[in-house]
Amino acid sequence: MNMIKIPAMDKEEYDELIKQNFIGRIAFKGENYPYITPFMYIFDGGFLYFLSTKYGKKIKEIKLNSNVAVEIEKYSEDMSNYKFANLQGRIVEVEDEEDKKKIKEMFIQMIKDKNLSNKALAAIGHSPDESIQLILKEDRTMVWKLVDLKQIVALKNP
Repeated sequence: MNMIKIPAMDKEEYDELIKQNFIGRIAFKGENYPYITPFMYIFDGGFLYFLSTKYGKKIKEIKLNSNVAVEIEKYSEDMSNYKFANLQGRIVEVEDEEDKKKIKEMFIQMIKDKNLSNKALAAIGHSPDESIQLILKEDRTMVWKLVDLKQIVALKNP
């Protein structure tokens, strides 16, 4: 019996997978066990950016070790079609105010374009009852960037 190897995607294919989606999972090394959590993200064609609350286990994990793996996937309910990309690098806080503003504007546009529920705003520290524009006006979120990519594994169904 021959083993079937899952085919790799080329850069154009995995870039498209990343562009089409907006939720990824970030895996942190963790103290005793790995820690994985979902994040909304945007992709500007070169970098992945994430927004987060200013509290929680993820902040502690990043401070302990900024090396992460980010997993983005797309699959059909019956698994007849599936794709995933795993990107390994470092996550760093974006501190430049102009950069943060641009990234937050891209997040607002993504939330509008994807027609996401206002309930999604709670994931980044905002009430679903508030205006989406408060993402820009109030400093409740941290902005993160995936840098120093060491490896990308991107596979799809045969």
